[in-house]
Amino acid sequence: MTANGDGGGKGRAQVKPQLLSGFRDFLPAQMLLRQQVMAILREVFERHGYEPLDTPALEYAATLTGKYGEDEKLLYRFTDHGGREVGLRYDLTVPLARVAALHANELVLPFKRYHIAPVWRGDRPQRGRFREFYQCDVDTVGSPSMLADAEAIATVTDALTALGFPEFTIQINDRRIITGLAKLAGVADDQAGQVYRSIDKIEKIGPGGVRAELIERGVAADSADRVLDLVTMCGSDAEVLAALRGRAAGFPDVVAGADDLERLLGFLGGLGVSRENYTLQLSMVRGLDYYTGPVFEIAVERPKVGSIGGGGRYDGLIGSFSGRDVPATGFAIGLERVFEVIAEFGLLPPIRTVSQVLVAIMRGAEDDGVADALALVSELRAAGLRAEVYLNERRSLRDQLSYADRKGVPLVAIVGEDERESGQVKVRTLANREDRLVPRGAVAETILGLVGRGVGSRE
Repeated sequence: MTANGDGGGKGRAQVKPQLLSGFRDFLPAQMLLRQQVMAILREVFERHGYEPLDTPALEYAATLTGKYGEDEKLLYRFTDHGGREVGLRYDLTVPLARVAALHANELVLPFKRYHIAPVWRGDRPQRGRFREFYQCDVDTVGSPSMLADAEAIATVTDALTALGFPEFTIQINDRRIITGLAKLAGVADDQAGQVYRSIDKIEKIGPGGVRAELIERGVAADSADRVLDLVTMCGSDAEVLAALRGRAAGFPDVVAGADDLERLLGFLGGLGVSRENYTLQLSMVRGLDYYTGPVFEIAVERPKVGSIGGGGRYDGLIGSFSGRDVPATGFAIGLERVFEVIAEFGLLPPIRTVSQVLVAIMRGAEDDGVADALALVSELRAAGLRAEVYLNERRSLRDQLSYADRKGVPLVAIVGEDERESGQVKVRTLANREDRLVPRGAVAETILGLVGRGVGSRE
């Protein structure tokens, strides 16, 4: 049926098939890999006690605005047919805050949830960055303890390890320390934003580049030096935090941030997080306005796709909906950049098709073979196999084998006249063209065994 319902293409204008920039189709091979990754993530999240949650793609614009600072310009906003100002969700954290406020009497606190879903941002598309993409979030609502932050980091560490990531580092800082840097360095309040923006580039342009940029933007040279001295302090975590406390006398928020980081870092060892997978990074800046405490970001050396995830504590966000602050913290993984790493290192085997066996239709002298094929495919499906029958009874066996080969189906079950007469089924492994004659009553068991042993795998 065509779009105008006429059942054909005559007499109507042809529409050029095209995609919006920053949006993508996912063909079966891509979807199978995506589903595999999501299944691994769900298993890890649930192993850590996080419960599934979903929310609408569309929210009232008022729900989304005022939460993202300068990035608010990336929101997809419009007026719907009912005259309401609405927007597509920008992330999964703000919808969670709205859920926590709206369903406060139904949730058992601390409430641990995970959410895997698409979000939309009107960003400039580039490698690993799209306008529609999936995020995978784990969050805890209702716990002020640094245990909740440590649990989020441990969960993400386990998730990336389960996906086979060869190397990654979770950088850890605190928003109170970030906002206190400018004051500690004697930078004027109206220049603080520039300090944060420049520090955020330190891995790209180096300390010298940051210093030059700060001075160029009007920050005094001695203040720029103090900023760099603070964010590049060396030593053990305990030594760096102790030095920071010493310099932050009179700045209680900075001291509180250092204290929370010390507790958080102490919990990570107990949760089995390898020291190789996290680092205290005072130069790491998270941009979203709603963070209030510890913040995290995942860095990978290869491929160069930027951060593949991040998060932090946002104790004031739920209060913007409920009028009462509720502590909350969590982590978000950007699925598209995860796929960049998986592709770079070949971390997961490609999957070409869901089908494990194709049942061929073999015409005989007296019948078209359809009844036998349908009976066999039904039997194989009932046994738990992912089986399909070729959907054109007029095509030759050669055509059917070609179809299975191109699609990547590993096995083909053939019941020709000779097999029917002998009460057998021929099972062909397409990878090596090996044939097995199997008694008709044992075909399902035999194919299950072959699949279980990976015979004919087309990965």
